[in-house]
Amino acid sequence: MTISRRRRMLALCSLTAAGMMSATSVHAAESDRQGPQLNSFPLAIGFSMLSPDVDAPGTNDWSCKPTEKHPRPVVLMHGTWENRYNNFAELAPSLKNDGYCVFGLDYGDTPDSGASMHPAVKGTGDIRRSAAELGEFVDEVLAATGASQVDIVGHSQGGVVPRQYLKEEGGANPDDPSENKVRNLVTFGATHHGTTLSGIATLAEHMHVLGFGRLMLGQAATQQVRGSEFMTELNADGDTVPGVDYHVIATRYDEVTTPYESTFLKAGPGAEVRNITLQDGCLLDASDHLSMTYSDRAIGYVKQSLDPTAPEPPCAPNAPVF
Repeated sequence: MTISRRRRMLALCSLTAAGMMSATSVHAAESDRQGPQLNSFPLAIGFSMLSPDVDAPGTNDWSCKPTEKHPRPVVLMHGTWENRYNNFAELAPSLKNDGYCVFGLDYGDTPDSGASMHPAVKGTGDIRRSAAELGEFVDEVLAATGASQVDIVGHSQGGVVPRQYLKEEGGANPDDPSENKVRNLVTFGATHHGTTLSGIATLAEHMHVLGFGRLMLGQAATQQVRGSEFMTELNADGDTVPGVDYHVIATRYDEVTTPYESTFLKAGPGAEVRNITLQDGCLLDASDHLSMTYSDRAIGYVKQSLDPTAPEPPCAPNAPVF
């Protein structure tokens, strides 16, 4: 073998070894599924664009067992075009540090719209199908933890999907509410009664171009327009189901769920509703739709909703994304 050929062989072996080491490193990185704790939505969405399949820190520990103080696991539901990481990179570890078993799923991941082409963008598919996905996930959480009920915390569409699950997908038992699979539903800026999207959705409907929006934005986006067939059916028999406590968090600066008061619910028989506006008693909190899950005040309200003995939510500054 000539010297030049020997050198080429050594170089090839070195490249092969380096490639194997690199592949091992990538595999090790992929096995660590939890992303970092971050304190703002722009930072979290930037990270998730590069790492679209990570869990929020503190979530999806399937060996976690609820405690006497926190007997129900918490299931986190992201909003439209968001995912289980970027929506909850601050809330999830905060709940975990308080002793909760915390779980989160990506739902509505359907490749049938322009928005869904990026792997980090979830929550675009039919809300009815997403509610069935939630039902399967809740059953897995209950089986793993041994709990009889969960609490659900959802942002935007992530508050509407659980209501569909409660009404149509087996999340609640109208004949015996003690058999409900959900005890508390806490929502951030949820599109409970549809949205005008600051007038954009209404204008699109009047111009008869809303159907094209589905191709670009996804079915879930058009289902959340005020007056849509889905919204009409969801709210036809009232906002609530018996045996569930609803805690509804709103911000006056919501530019997506508009008007912001449309997120508020009205209690029906056997249910309790608490409607909360972040700016009531705290002008420092300027959260908009996207930043509200990173608000210390909103996180405080979540904890108080899950545990009435939790401290009073703080009044602290929080900037809008837009």
